[in-house]
Amino acid sequence: MLKQDFLRMYNTNNSSSRLKRVASTLLAPGFRAMVVYRFGRWIKRQHKIVQAILLPLYFLLNQRLKIKWGIQIPASAQIGEGFYIGHFGGITIASGAVIGKNVNISQQVTIGEAGQGKKAGAPTIGDDVYIGAGAKVIGKIKVGNNAKIGANAVVYKDIPDNSIVVNYPGYKIISYKGNRRQT
Repeated sequence: MLKQDFLRMYNTNNSSSRLKRVASTLLAPGFRAMVVYRFGRWIKRQHKIVQAILLPLYFLLNQRLKIKWGIQIPASAQIGEGFYIGHFGGITIASGAVIGKNVNISQQVTIGEAGQGKKAGAPTIGDDVYIGAGAKVIGKIKVGNNAKIGANAVVYKDIPDNSIVVNYPGYKIISYKGNRRQT
């Protein structure tokens, strides 16, 4: 799975030489976050002795991600191959989230849990989904395959396949008089 994560990042890189593309992919915070996440998932499948030895290293690496780049992806989340983080910072994914293949997310995205009622739990996100900057996907909902969620949209209901969700209206003009006092 890490290979597909690498290739998604590598193929979006516009550097001129192959070496520069490889280097920038390996140094990208989004790819590094996926390395730590996949490492944490791998540890969970190992024998208890291996877990006891490697879990402290995973926790240190995961803590570094949170502090240095603002990316919080717990190993208990289920993320498919080809996950792509376009811009780092302020990314939070809930521990119970299920995310499909080839999903793109931008900065300031929250895929979070809701705490009460029928929607208590974390989202299930389909394959080939794009989640724009600042979007919030909250609660036990389903986002269909090939859906696009625009910047700053707040999604708390199921989204069918092939849908586009935006934060509409994006703004409202409440005055045409300006913000200065009239004399």
